[in-house]
Amino acid sequence: MNKKLEFQRLQDAEMKTAAQSFYTKMQRRRTVRDFSDQSVPAEVIRNALLCAGTAPSGANMQPWHFAVTTDPKIKIGIKDAAEAEEKTFYTQRAPEAWLDALAPLGTDEHKPFLSTAPVLIGVFLKKFTYTEDGKRLKNYYPYESVGIACGLLISALHHSGLATLTHTPSPMAFLNQAFARPKTERPYLLLVVGYPEENCQVPAIEKLPFEDIVSVVGEQTQEYFK
Repeated sequence: MNKKLEFQRLQDAEMKTAAQSFYTKMQRRRTVRDFSDQSVPAEVIRNALLCAGTAPSGANMQPWHFAVTTDPKIKIGIKDAAEAEEKTFYTQRAPEAWLDALAPLGTDEHKPFLSTAPVLIGVFLKKFTYTEDGKRLKNYYPYESVGIACGLLISALHHSGLATLTHTPSPMAFLNQAFARPKTERPYLLLVVGYPEENCQVPAIEKLPFEDIVSVVGEQTQEYFK
């Protein structure tokens, strides 16, 4: 059964202010690798995860699962497993071009933030959903859907005043055991969450300008954006 959409429509001036305000805030988002061990409010994490759960998904199958830990022993176990995989990656598997691209960021196989940061969120992708009676249902567009959910999660955490790091050790199968998730779920992302360490520094990177990331197609559209 459908229900009426409760859409909040804003006046043009309010829309422009809201859009500029959100962009200005998100423009300050940066990936952080030096985290404080200061705890963060659980309600902030809860609401950010609920925000992620509002993401659109193919046929509304919601093919994601978010596993959260603040447990020091579990975080250390994840750190040790991730560093073992990353050492192999940096010393054996990564092509030279990839290592050259990573060099300005100063990353290597050492991942102390995995045990220092107060919250780790394992994001898992479900290609299939299983009903209580064991029936297997296909999830449509799971990669796209989970990607959108992660974008909302990162945005919500930044909007709430927290820093994040998207960590993707390769391979990530150890996350299933660490977070006690079934093998039917595929690790998609490990999100590190917390406050930046005092005097934390980030690379002085720049984002591409509007003209480089957007194609304005058609004369009428060009007039629209003037």
